[in-house]
Amino acid sequence: MNVVEQTMRRIDGFQQRHLVPSFVFGVIKKYGDDNAGNLAVQVTYTMFVTVFPLLLLLVTILGIVLANNPSDRARVLHSALGQFPIIGQQLGHNIRAIKRSSVFGLVFGIVGLVYGSTGLAQAGLYSMEQIWNIPAAVRPNYFTRMIRAGIFLVVLAVGLILTTALAGFGTFGKHDFWLGALGEILAVIVNVTLYFAAFRTLTPRQVATRSLIPGVIIGGVAWTILQAAGGYVVGHDLKGASALYGLFGLVLGLVAWIFVGAEITLYAAEINTVLHRRLWPRGLVQPPLTDADQRSLAFQVIQNQRRPEQEVITRFRGRPMTQDEYRERGYEGDDAAPGIERRVPPNSDQQQTDS
Repeated sequence: MNVVEQTMRRIDGFQQRHLVPSFVFGVIKKYGDDNAGNLAVQVTYTMFVTVFPLLLLLVTILGIVLANNPSDRARVLHSALGQFPIIGQQLGHNIRAIKRSSVFGLVFGIVGLVYGSTGLAQAGLYSMEQIWNIPAAVRPNYFTRMIRAGIFLVVLAVGLILTTALAGFGTFGKHDFWLGALGEILAVIVNVTLYFAAFRTLTPRQVATRSLIPGVIIGGVAWTILQAAGGYVVGHDLKGASALYGLFGLVLGLVAWIFVGAEITLYAAEINTVLHRRLWPRGLVQPPLTDADQRSLAFQVIQNQRRPEQEVITRFRGRPMTQDEYRERGYEGDDAAPGIERRVPPNSDQQQTDS
């Protein structure tokens, strides 16, 4: 065994013995196991398709309802665009150019929003099913997914209304510290509430609501911090600079912003899974496989079950070991021990172990 591997195994042993690094690595490992990077790309694409029809519909409705109040219309639109701190101003300029035809704006906005939000909901449902390793045999059918997509569309609309109103309130906080602090507290509450509604809508019913709470709180707080940081950067470092990059910068900035939000959301969901199933500590260098490694791998296999009458079982040679136990054995496994059989009932989130 070379020096590099010995060093990595010692680092691995350290992280497995300590709660914080082992939990963080467990979440990162689970994110990689679920191929969640590709899931984030899917969510980003569908969200990108949803944003423009949503804003077009908002601009068109504002043009009808507040036709005689251009100042109020501009203020509401500015508040809505505040959800995209770095490229919000450019979004407003580009969408304002096609708002003259109310009929076209309404029809195109509604059709595009339904199409985009349905795709976004489907991507979100699939992501949660993958993250929770739900067996294919018990995943929601097409009609159930469409119903949930409709509910998610309502959540999306309510979220836009609430965050727009909150952003409008936040403009007063720029001149008063306490109002600003109150605005951020309200933003956390609203974002946590929206995360809860979205997670409960998109997560399969096999997962209990209480198992979603940690990720909901972490996701809502992280998104609020990201928005506040983005607003600060725009207000102090990028003031007037975003317009220099034109449409190219607009598209890249919007995609980057959405992708960061998607990664925050998926990591929050992974935290829920790791906490609920106690999938840590995980091994940085393998062999050996820890108990959490074996259970996580078992869930990945079980999710490929296609039929209710099908039973999928995975078997491991030897018992799970920590890196310290493996080193004490002279870097030798425990193949002589009885095999460990892992199975997960398709209608339950509890894992069974038979030795």
